Amino acid sequence: MEKLSSKPMSAVSVQNLSKSYGKVNALKNISFEAGTGEIFGIIGPDGAGKTTLFRILTTLLLPDSGQATVDGNDVVKGYKQIRQRVGYMPGRFSLYQDLSVEENLEFFATLFNTTIQENYHLIKDIYQQIESFKKRKAGKLSGGMKQKLALCCALIHKPTVLFLDEPTTGVDPVSRKEFWEMLKQLKQQNISILVSTPYMDEASLCDRIAFILDGEFPEINTPAKIVEEFNEKLWAVKADHMYKLLLDLRENKHITSSFTFGESHHVTVDDTLTPDELKKYLEDKGHTNVDVHPIKPTIEDCFMKITQKKQHE
Repeated sequence: MEKLSSKPMSAVSVQNLSKSYGKVNALKNISFEAGTGEIFGIIGPDGAGKTTLFRILTTLLLPDSGQATVDGNDVVKGYKQIRQRVGYMPGRFSLYQDLSVEENLEFFATLFNTTIQENYHLIKDIYQQIESFKKRKAGKLSGGMKQKLALCCALIHKPTVLFLDEPTTGVDPVSRKEFWEMLKQLKQQNISILVSTPYMDEASLCDRIAFILDGEFPEINTPAKIVEEFNEKLWAVKADHMYKLLLDLRENKHITSSFTFGESHHVTVDDTLTPDELKKYLEDKGHTNVDVHPIKPTIEDCFMKITQKKQHE
């Protein structure tokens, strides 16, 4: 008989999880733990393995190898218990388009042998924002309204763990901000939340994040700690002709990386180069209105650094 540990049980525990589709390795030996009442973010581009991971953890896919538990239940042996205890919002809107807001919510409550009234306190703040549209068919809702309805349906059975697969993709900035405010409120009710996103600005809103690249987790930490560990000199560079500027920056042997960030290029440089020297180098190349100044790194800078490192392994 396995000895019980005094360590509190994690909401999600994953050890050496792998999944392939033919010759494509979607997940490669993934391991991590997400705590109870934690917002755990999985940050990475499309095709990195986020959806595959979520489908395994919600028992919709079987892993090729490794183990995973959700709320103490094994994803293979305890799939029935997991399906009763988790909420899941897939990346694409998956509710019934021809049912009204109210009908969708009633259907999902009935599916889990509960009622809207029993767990209304969980969805009240969210549902009140769409209640005036409760007779409207789901297919006629805006992106932000669909998102709120999907979240209500994922919460109506009072899940202990909530999985949100790119929930804000295609949603306007105001609705994105409102959505993250809702997640903070849900966290206060001790619901564990795993959220995947391609948006780097959302990473800072999580308690901890895992970068995912090509089916692997090269970094897991708090957003603040990840930024703190960025130990290279970082500058923002602008000039009149930005594309030519990028090419010339990448030709400079003292620049270790150069990527476009909005209206400027972010470059990391070795210790021998100064901003004035870089400015002169660029002016000698024919650039005008050159601006070079040090900046503080963001989560996106950290992600690009890890991406570059992985490409050179």
